[in-house]
Amino acid sequence: MSNQKYASKIQRFKEVILTTLLADIPTIAFGTKFRNWLYRSIFAQLDNSVYIQNGVEFLGTNCIAIGKKVHIFKGVRIDAQGHSNNKIYLGHGVAIERNVDIGCLDNTSIYIDEETFIGPHVCIAGPGDITIGKNCMIAAHSGIYANNHNFTNPLELIKDQGITRKGIVIEDDCWLGHGVTILDGVTIGQGSVIGAGAVVTKDIPPFSVAVGVPAKVVKNRMNQQLSETGVSC
Repeated sequence: MSNQKYASKIQRFKEVILTTLLADIPTIAFGTKFRNWLYRSIFAQLDNSVYIQNGVEFLGTNCIAIGKKVHIFKGVRIDAQGHSNNKIYLGHGVAIERNVDIGCLDNTSIYIDEETFIGPHVCIAGPGDITIGKNCMIAAHSGIYANNHNFTNPLELIKDQGITRKGIVIEDDCWLGHGVTILDGVTIGQGSVIGAGAVVTKDIPPFSVAVGVPAKVVKNRMNQQLSETGVSC
């Protein structure tokens, strides 16, 4: 067995032992501080003042980096397993509400920047890279899926035809309403609002309001602001 494989097995053993023993310690009675103290030995980064509630599942912790003052609540699952180049990063002040599922596959980066809020029951899934900017709000039951199944050959099982992976970018200060779905290859521009239930299949320009299935831009926030202040646009 190579040294790299041996080190990987040791890391995984430590991760299983620590997360199994510590995940369900109640948050009261210093549960959070105790978890953080021991988790630092298995995470790529675990900064100060992180709040991890009991009942959170982590996999591939050596590929997970967590910034200061991050809040992660019950039922969250964060999975970075699958490839040594995987990386999940939660920036300073990120809040992950209950029952969120964040997962990589092979050679995937998922980057959630500072002060972004992820609502309950959201799914964020690779294997395409996903970047979510600063100060975003992702409402409950939304899905961000950076992959797509090939299905061109009707004589072959869809599951055997492989996938595409273009990646997704959500720029700073975006708000995704309840139940929004973002599909692979999409960039949502800074300051945009996506209405509840929308399915975004194409790029959304900055400061747009988009609604519907598929999502279409119905308003530009910047032009509206200029119009309301009496400035010609």
